[in-house]
Amino acid sequence: MSELNLILLGPPGSGKGTQGERLQEDFRLPYYATGDILRAAVRDETELGRIAKEYMDRGDLVPDGVIIGVIGERVEGEEAADGFILDGFPRTVGQAEALGEEMDKLDRSITAALLIDVSDDEVVRRLGGRRTCAKNGHIFHVDFDPPKNEGICDVCGARLIVRDDDKPDVIRHRLDTYHEKTSPLVDFYEERGVLKRVDGELDPDEVGNRIRALLATLRLEEEL
Repeated sequence: MSELNLILLGPPGSGKGTQGERLQEDFRLPYYATGDILRAAVRDETELGRIAKEYMDRGDLVPDGVIIGVIGERVEGEEAADGFILDGFPRTVGQAEALGEEMDKLDRSITAALLIDVSDDEVVRRLGGRRTCAKNGHIFHVDFDPPKNEGICDVCGARLIVRDDDKPDVIRHRLDTYHEKTSPLVDFYEERGVLKRVDGELDPDEVGNRIRALLATLRLEEEL
């Protein structure tokens, strides 16, 4: 396989960031999170970066066309010659269509859209179980990394709190937004034959193993 151009899909709390970092290390590919790309373009003062900054300074959403242009700048670069990992974009079918058009211009294509599939209840358990140190921001989890004394930070002894964005009703709202806007991407990429599903409720190491197995199969199919 000449290049690996990957998109990570999945709800908040699905582990996209963890798996993206592992893929970056395993395949030596650049890992592009949308916010990081925009900040880098602003920092480097590219033409599109200056345009994006105007929107960001006003607190407005950066238009899809600008984001696509910024992503195109990075994908055209030498660092992405062997492929890339996109996390956080596209979020809608319209963005996916625009990304596809940009890839066509570069004579490239998406290798796979990796859906890390996690149920809503599991997302609520993962995100809703977080407890944050009110003083220094240390993070614990009631199931995965509980403090020695309930409600007390192991590091500094401060009170542990549930942040507003970790409250179940807020998490459910985020999930509703995800299903409304982002879930249609699953059908979009499935229709194009590039969607690959992975059970995100498995142990993170097993999730990573399954992703690597999927990519190895794609390489084998290309060689046959």
